[in-house]
Amino acid sequence: MRVEKNKNGTYKVWLNQKEYHVLRDNAPARENRIMVRLGGESGLRAFEIPQIKPKHIHDNFVRVPKGKDTSGQLGGKSRDSYLNDDLKRELAYYQQDNGLDPNEPFFDYSDRTIKRKIKAAANVAAEATGDRDFLKVSSHDLRRYFAHTLLVREKVNPEVVMEVGGWSDYESIKPYLNKPTEETIEKEMKRVEI
Repeated sequence: MRVEKNKNGTYKVWLNQKEYHVLRDNAPARENRIMVRLGGESGLRAFEIPQIKPKHIHDNFVRVPKGKDTSGQLGGKSRDSYLNDDLKRELAYYQQDNGLDPNEPFFDYSDRTIKRKIKAAANVAAEATGDRDFLKVSSHDLRRYFAHTLLVREKVNPEVVMEVGGWSDYESIKPYLNKPTEETIEKEMKRVEI
C-alpha cells in the first residue's frame, strides 16, 4: 500500500487489489462491507451513498441523484454509476433482508456516519493484518482505488471512467493517475522490451 501524507495531516492511500479485498472482507458488518464496495467498486462518494435507494437500481447501474459537480458549477448533478453483478445481488439481498421499500435509502445515515463505518472496516483490517497503514484509509481512498484500478490497472477508456465516476474533465481525474504503484510499474515494464 502506498501512503502519502497531505499538508493538512491527512493521508492519500493507494490500495492494490489484494489490500482492497482485505479491507472489504474484514468489514465488521454487512452494511460496512457494502459501503466499502460502493466506494471501491462503483466509485460513490461518502455523501452519495445515503442517497441511493432500491428504486435507483436499473440493469447494472445505480442512479446517484445528486453527485458532485466537478465542472465548478454550483449544485450536484445526477449520474449513473456501474454496479457489478455481485454488488447488485448483494444490494438486492440487503433490501430483501431488511424489508426496504423501493423509496427507502439503503443506508439512512449522514455522510459523516458513512465515513465512520468505512473507517471501522479499515480499523478491523489493520487489526487483522497488523498493517497499521490500513488505519489511514478513508472513504475517498476507495474512490481513488476505483479510479486508479479502472484507469491504470485495467486501462478502461477515460471517458467511461469519467462518466460512471462523475468527473467532468480530464483535470478532475488526473490525481488518480499519478505515481503508479510498484505493481503497475513492474507489469508495464515486463510488457515492453527495451
